[in-house]
Amino acid sequence: MTDGTRAIKAIVNGEAVEAVVPIRMLLVDFLRERLQLTGTHVGCTFEGVCGACTVRLDGKAVKSCMLLAAQIDGRQVTTVEGLARGDEPHPLQKAFRDAHALQCGYCTPGILMNMSEFLERNPDPSESEIRVALVGNICRCTGYSHIVEAVKDAATNMKPVQGRVA
Repeated sequence: MTDGTRAIKAIVNGEAVEAVVPIRMLLVDFLRERLQLTGTHVGCTFEGVCGACTVRLDGKAVKSCMLLAAQIDGRQVTTVEGLARGDEPHPLQKAFRDAHALQCGYCTPGILMNMSEFLERNPDPSESEIRVALVGNICRCTGYSHIVEAVKDAATNMKPVQGRVA
Protein backbone atom coordinates (compact mmCIF):
# COMPACT_ATOMS: atom_id res chain seq x y z
CA MET A 1 0.00 0.00 0.00
CA THR A 2 1.34 3.42 -0.85
CA ASP A 3 -0.81 5.56 1.44
CA GLY A 4 1.37 5.08 4.51
CA THR A 5 -0.40 1.89 5.59
CA ARG A 6 0.31 -1.80 5.31
CA ALA A 7 -1.94 -4.83 5.38
CA ILE A 8 -0.85 -7.47 7.87
CA LYS A 9 -1.90 -10.99 8.74
CA ALA A 10 -0.70 -12.58 11.95
CA ILE A 11 -1.64 -15.06 14.64
CA VAL A 12 -2.22 -13.32 17.97
CA ASN A 13 -2.87 -15.53 20.98
CA GLY A 14 -3.79 -18.36 18.63
CA GLU A 15 -6.30 -16.32 16.61
CA ALA A 16 -5.86 -15.16 13.02
CA VAL A 17 -5.77 -11.36 12.77
CA GLU A 18 -5.91 -9.24 9.63
CA ALA A 19 -5.58 -5.47 9.70
CA VAL A 20 -4.40 -2.45 7.80
CA VAL A 21 -2.01 -0.49 10.00
CA PRO A 22 -0.11 2.77 9.65
CA ILE A 23 3.47 1.88 8.77
CA ARG A 24 4.72 3.75 11.84
CA MET A 25 2.28 2.22 14.34
CA LEU A 26 4.06 0.50 17.20
CA LEU A 27 3.17 -3.08 18.03
CA VAL A 28 2.22 -2.12 21.59
CA ASP A 29 -0.27 0.42 20.26
CA PHE A 30 -1.71 -2.10 17.79
CA LEU A 31 -2.19 -4.66 20.57
CA ARG A 32 -3.71 -2.22 23.03
CA GLU A 33 -5.76 0.02 20.73
CA ARG A 34 -6.78 -2.19 17.84
CA LEU A 35 -6.99 -5.59 19.51
CA GLN A 36 -7.94 -4.36 23.01
CA LEU A 37 -5.20 -6.53 24.57
CA THR A 38 -4.52 -4.11 27.37
CA GLY A 39 -2.45 -6.47 29.49
CA THR A 40 0.55 -5.28 27.49
CA HIS A 41 1.62 -2.10 29.29
CA VAL A 42 3.72 0.93 28.41
CA GLY A 43 5.93 2.08 31.26
CA CYS A 44 8.99 3.84 29.87
CA THR A 45 7.37 5.90 27.12
CA PHE A 46 8.76 3.86 24.24
CA GLU A 47 12.42 3.65 25.25
CA GLY A 48 12.56 -0.13 25.60
CA VAL A 49 14.02 -0.11 29.09
CA CYS A 50 11.23 -1.15 31.47
CA GLY A 51 9.96 -4.41 29.95
CA ALA A 52 6.29 -3.76 30.79
CA CYS A 53 5.39 -4.18 27.12
CA THR A 54 7.11 -7.56 26.67
CA VAL A 55 5.28 -10.03 24.45
CA ARG A 56 6.46 -13.12 22.63
CA LEU A 57 7.05 -12.94 18.89
CA ASP A 58 7.48 -16.37 17.32
CA GLY A 59 8.20 -17.60 20.85
CA LYS A 60 10.92 -15.05 21.66
CA ALA A 61 10.40 -12.38 24.32
CA VAL A 62 10.50 -8.92 22.71
CA LYS A 63 9.61 -5.40 23.76
CA SER A 64 6.55 -4.40 21.77
CA CYS A 65 7.29 -0.68 22.13
CA MET A 66 10.39 -1.22 20.00
CA LEU A 67 8.66 -2.98 17.09
CA LEU A 68 6.30 -1.79 14.42
CA ALA A 69 2.96 -3.52 14.02
CA ALA A 70 3.87 -4.18 10.37
CA GLN A 71 6.76 -6.36 11.58
CA ILE A 72 4.37 -9.06 12.83
CA ASP A 73 3.08 -9.80 9.33
CA GLY A 74 3.14 -13.57 8.87
CA ARG A 75 4.25 -14.18 12.45
CA GLN A 76 2.86 -15.32 15.80
CA VAL A 77 2.42 -13.05 18.81
CA THR A 78 1.54 -14.11 22.33
CA THR A 79 0.52 -11.53 24.91
CA VAL A 80 -0.14 -12.10 28.59
CA GLU A 81 -3.79 -12.72 27.70
CA GLY A 82 -2.65 -15.75 25.69
CA LEU A 83 -0.38 -17.22 28.36
CA ALA A 84 -3.11 -19.17 30.16
CA ARG A 85 -4.73 -22.22 28.57
CA GLY A 86 -8.42 -21.47 28.70
CA ASP A 87 -9.41 -20.98 32.32
CA GLU A 88 -6.22 -22.68 33.55
CA PRO A 89 -3.52 -20.14 34.47
CA HIS A 90 0.02 -20.75 33.28
CA PRO A 91 2.26 -22.22 36.03
CA LEU A 92 4.07 -18.86 36.22
CA GLN A 93 0.80 -17.05 36.83
CA LYS A 94 -0.06 -19.51 39.60
CA ALA A 95 3.40 -19.15 41.12
CA PHE A 96 3.21 -15.34 41.06
CA ARG A 97 -0.12 -15.50 42.87
CA ASP A 98 1.07 -18.06 45.42
CA ALA A 99 4.40 -16.30 46.13
CA HIS A 100 2.81 -12.83 46.33
CA ALA A 101 5.19 -11.77 43.55
CA LEU A 102 3.26 -8.67 42.55
CA GLN A 103 2.07 -5.54 44.17
CA CYS A 104 0.72 -2.92 41.80
CA GLY A 105 0.92 -5.46 38.95
CA TYR A 106 1.93 -3.00 36.25
CA CYS A 107 5.19 -4.78 35.41
CA THR A 108 3.81 -8.28 35.93
CA PRO A 109 2.56 -9.03 32.40
CA GLY A 110 5.95 -8.18 30.89
CA ILE A 111 7.80 -10.20 33.51
CA LEU A 112 5.50 -13.17 32.93
CA MET A 113 6.14 -13.06 29.19
CA ASN A 114 9.90 -12.73 29.63
CA MET A 115 10.11 -15.46 32.25
CA SER A 116 7.89 -17.86 30.28
CA GLU A 117 10.43 -17.79 27.45
CA PHE A 118 13.34 -17.93 29.91
CA LEU A 119 11.98 -21.07 31.58
CA GLU A 120 11.55 -22.78 28.22
CA ARG A 121 15.23 -22.13 27.49
CA ASN A 122 16.40 -22.84 31.05
CA PRO A 123 14.00 -25.19 32.87
CA ASP A 124 16.23 -25.49 35.95
CA PRO A 125 17.60 -21.98 36.61
CA SER A 126 19.66 -20.84 39.56
CA GLU A 127 18.68 -17.75 41.50
CA SER A 128 21.46 -15.75 39.85
CA GLU A 129 20.34 -16.87 36.37
CA ILE A 130 16.80 -15.72 37.15
CA ARG A 131 18.06 -12.36 38.39
CA VAL A 132 20.14 -11.88 35.23
CA ALA A 133 17.15 -12.79 33.05
CA LEU A 134 15.05 -10.19 34.90
CA VAL A 135 17.44 -7.33 34.08
CA GLY A 136 15.21 -6.10 31.24
CA ASN A 137 12.14 -5.86 33.49
CA ILE A 138 11.81 -3.04 35.99
CA CYS A 139 9.64 -3.48 39.06
CA ARG A 140 9.43 -0.54 41.41
CA CYS A 141 7.30 -2.24 44.07
CA THR A 142 8.50 -5.70 45.05
CA GLY A 143 12.25 -5.68 45.39
CA TYR A 144 12.32 -8.83 43.20
CA SER A 145 12.71 -11.43 45.99
CA HIS A 146 9.16 -12.74 45.62
CA ILE A 147 9.46 -12.61 41.83
CA VAL A 148 12.60 -14.77 41.93
CA GLU A 149 10.86 -17.16 44.33
CA ALA A 150 7.86 -17.40 42.00
CA VAL A 151 10.04 -18.14 38.97
CA LYS A 152 11.89 -20.86 40.92
CA ASP A 153 8.57 -22.35 42.05
CA ALA A 154 7.19 -22.27 38.50
CA ALA A 155 10.33 -23.99 37.19
CA THR A 156 9.81 -26.78 39.71
CA ASN A 157 6.10 -27.08 38.89
CA MET A 158 6.73 -27.08 35.13
CA LYS A 159 9.14 -30.02 35.21
CA PRO A 160 7.61 -33.18 33.81
CA VAL A 161 6.80 -35.76 36.42
CA GLN A 162 9.03 -38.78 35.84
CA GLY A 163 7.09 -41.76 34.59
CA ARG A 164 4.02 -39.70 33.68
CA VAL A 165 2.63 -40.29 30.21
CA ALA A 166 1.70 -37.09 28.42
